[in-house]
Amino acid sequence: MHNSSPSGDPRALANHPTLLPQMQMRFDGRLGFPGGFVDAQDSCLEDGLNRELREELGDAVSAFRVERSDYQSSRIAARPRVVAHFYAKRLTLEQLQAVEARAPLAKDHGLEVLGLVRVPLYIMRDGEGGLPAFLENSFIGAAREQLLEALRDLKLLDPGTVGKLKIPDSK
Repeated sequence: MHNSSPSGDPRALANHPTLLPQMQMRFDGRLGFPGGFVDAQDSCLEDGLNRELREELGDAVSAFRVERSDYQSSRIAARPRVVAHFYAKRLTLEQLQAVEARAPLAKDHGLEVLGLVRVPLYIMRDGEGGLPAFLENSFIGAAREQLLEALRDLKLLDPGTVGKLKIPDSK
């Protein structure tokens, strides 16, 4: 997430409309967040996550580090049997622009990652465009729920707004 002004309806949903969450289009055609599995070489979850970020997003992520204080939540999945830990990191506009510019040069670009996507934090006048339309996409695992939780917990969306959104069932 970073500071910049989203284009769209001035009736923006966000309490702080200058923050832009970012997701990625995955190799399987679903939206998700960067990350992966912790390897034996990783001394902690955060080391594994930062390694995965470098592989998926490129060398621009070396300008910052995801820390334990960026932790948001964990979810246990039965199939596949995994525990997914979710982190959210605030970036400056310059950091985000560097990540976006250099991500196509990353090791996993075109393989695991097909591109980066900014999440629209607004609702168009028709009540359907913007965030409601974005939520209609296909998400991997609990990514849709993690996104909504982060938007609420980081106070990017008013809690009442999340409750009013028409949220599709997870697939």
